[in-house]
Amino acid sequence: MCGIIGMVAHSPVNQAIYDGLTVLQHRGQDAAGIITCEGERLHLRKNNGLVRDVFHTRHMLRLLGNMGIGHVRYPTAGCESSAEAQPFYVNSPYGISLAHNGNLTNSNKLKQELFQEDLRQINTDSDSEVLLNVLAHELQQHAKLKMEVGDVFRAVSDVHRRCRGAYAAVAMITGHGVVAFRDPFGIRPLVYGKRESPDGTDYMMASESVALDVLGYELIRDVAPGEAVFVSLDGTIHTRQCAVSPSTKPCIFEYVYLARPDSIIDNVSVYKARLRMGDKLADKLRRTRPDHDIDVVIPIPDTSRTSASQMASNLGIKYREGFIKNRYIGRTFIMPGQQQRKKSVRQKLNAIDLEFLGKNVLLVDDSIVRGTTSSQIIDMAREAGANKVYFASAAPPVRYPNVYGIDMPTSSELIAHGRTEDQICKEIGADWLLFQDMEDLVDAVKKGSPDISGFDDSVFTGNYVTGDIDTIYLDDLQSIRSDAAKKKRRDSDDDVIDLHNSA
Repeated sequence: MCGIIGMVAHSPVNQAIYDGLTVLQHRGQDAAGIITCEGERLHLRKNNGLVRDVFHTRHMLRLLGNMGIGHVRYPTAGCESSAEAQPFYVNSPYGISLAHNGNLTNSNKLKQELFQEDLRQINTDSDSEVLLNVLAHELQQHAKLKMEVGDVFRAVSDVHRRCRGAYAAVAMITGHGVVAFRDPFGIRPLVYGKRESPDGTDYMMASESVALDVLGYELIRDVAPGEAVFVSLDGTIHTRQCAVSPSTKPCIFEYVYLARPDSIIDNVSVYKARLRMGDKLADKLRRTRPDHDIDVVIPIPDTSRTSASQMASNLGIKYREGFIKNRYIGRTFIMPGQQQRKKSVRQKLNAIDLEFLGKNVLLVDDSIVRGTTSSQIIDMAREAGANKVYFASAAPPVRYPNVYGIDMPTSSELIAHGRTEDQICKEIGADWLLFQDMEDLVDAVKKGSPDISGFDDSVFTGNYVTGDIDTIYLDDLQSIRSDAAKKKRRDSDDDVIDLHNSA
């Protein structure tokens, strides 16, 4: 999960990209980067850390130009070195910079092709650098002294032909413009919009529409699956479908957890989708526990608030804020290690005792992944004096790892993998546990847009929409994504960037 922004304007874009990245900070807290284009000169600043920590006044003053792209990142299968902060850059052809959200599922094969056939060097473990070099190579095949828009679209078509997996990307071609493109399934989100300025129309692309809203841009629409949108330096916009048989199958976990509720993804309001999740969950509770004795519904902030409040309203039960969140602690879902996640839960949340004392409490969360957070919060509710603690998840059990750009744990680290719902309930220590049904979740999201043909729901079902994921791939993923593997990489990281061949 990352956040990306691209801008072509009639005035400097440095501050606007910075502001947009702060709005997308929830999509990645590991690293941030901005690259701008001033004529034929590029200005780049990137490093590990939050947006506010990476960019100081001295950096902003040097990020000159009316065109640029930005990125916020958190690590998935790659390492956590600052060398993998984005955007990435290659100088040929023209000079191309790229920021990417997603994960290529055939990156190892592409690395070999790039080195052995395309004669291109890959210097990090990031699949985003692979995507950039594939785009650059394909554009090189059509390169001429004066680049034409058709050349860009042909290059994106070739990217679709070669690359598998999830990718929403913005690429800046020095002195020419910015192109935004999305994989043929539209797994990761990408939108674009416009804003009128005294000198003409400014354009912006971003992972979520909320970034456009904050900067005063009018949302035009989503970049369609397989489509490319190119905005030239003079502000002219061009669009073309570049995939052979695209279909709209976005990641359903975006609506459950990843995206902000005030965003719109593939014409679906995330807020309204979560309201419907709350209604569906209330209906299931009525069916399965008609004689419940719930006194109060309490959300686990922040993502579950919308679903929890609607669930309480539907059931006619009091809704209360029982936990106060420390907003200066990052999202525990994307903490790098289990010990750090355990520590951060207590630092992040504090219970208001009077909302728990002597009551039968229904806690509502967006999902249960590792179960670590859930069990600790249930313990906190009991310590605050709750009589009984029930637990509801707005999503079905998360049983499978994500391969499309979310750092979902390996199967062995998922509490629901290989366990029944009763066993999960016992593991987290709840008096009873309620999960959303898969059909209800799909209906809650899809109701907002008839154009959606399906979803990437692989974390719940194990069905991977790209059709190229097998046991061997998942075993390899586990070897590099487990907490133990990440700890080993962190322990060996000495901040030295190694230059090596990819052979």
